[in-house]
Amino acid sequence: MDDKLNIVTTFLHNIIVYNIPLLYGTVGEIAIEKSGSLNLGVEGTMAVGAIFGYLVGCYANSMAVGILVAFLTAALCGLIFAVLTVTLQANQNITGLTITTFGLGVFFFVGNGVKAVSWPAMNNYENIQNGFANLPIPGLSQIPVLGEVFFDHNMLVYLGVVIALVMWWYLKYTRTGLRLRSVGENPAAADSVGINVRRYKYLHIMLGSGIMGIGGYYMGLNMNGSLSSSCWTNGYGWIAVALVIFANWSPAFALVGTVVFGFFNTLRVSGPSLAMAFPGPLGWLAGVPSQLYQALPFLITALVLIITSVKKSKRSGQPAALGLNYFREER
Repeated sequence: MDDKLNIVTTFLHNIIVYNIPLLYGTVGEIAIEKSGSLNLGVEGTMAVGAIFGYLVGCYANSMAVGILVAFLTAALCGLIFAVLTVTLQANQNITGLTITTFGLGVFFFVGNGVKAVSWPAMNNYENIQNGFANLPIPGLSQIPVLGEVFFDHNMLVYLGVVIALVMWWYLKYTRTGLRLRSVGENPAAADSVGINVRRYKYLHIMLGSGIMGIGGYYMGLNMNGSLSSSCWTNGYGWIAVALVIFANWSPAFALVGTVVFGFFNTLRVSGPSLAMAFPGPLGWLAGVPSQLYQALPFLITALVLIITSVKKSKRSGQPAALGLNYFREER
């Protein structure tokens, strides 16, 4: 019985461990979309934050430096997006896709270039290893099952939850957050009462992009810094875009969305173990092709997009001016 309980606990624990980057990507995109901008460059932005955060963090042997560099380099991607779409009025969809292509290109160019010379192995940097080690919360981590699942994680997991909750509070209860939401709903009206629309867009596009970069850095560390033929972000940026809709543009509900999507994503690894532990009710999991497990998160993403497109709710948190460039002279 203890072995079965351990398998279930490990499965639930891994839902958070391996999928917390979705929370970073989702919260970052929500911050951007609340300003009225639609950035489809989440995947590329996370990739840029991942590669530079990892490399500089290792060379400095500091987790804090890695997080800061990941944030700043990803924010730079946001700055590029803002210049093109806010100042130069470029198409947001095309610009976002370009940022993704650009970010992935930078990831492989820089990564393969450094690997050809001397790749910094994460295991050789004590402060990085210690910084990414689990930090059990005293008392709470001792609760059977739930303690290990929710209260025994590394620093970046806790940081992601804190950022999500702070962003929710910021958007809902602060004057600046209210102004940001007004920019996303009706930039002309916001401009007419003295709100600097361009400044709000620039700041929050960069802030949201920086948050995405930390999520990319997390993925690099979670893969032990091993550079292979595939990018560390592994399509998580695209899922995060759909999760924004699933979470109804609420950073707090993004926590729920991360767990829901993470559940299906983690089945790919833990499905066979659950089938062996519970052959009666879950034995069928062993017969599911591994390819289906890999595709499942993306199938769920497509399903969410279809449902939300067909059934539009009046209580939707989607900003009214989302994806529309604002040209002040036209108001």
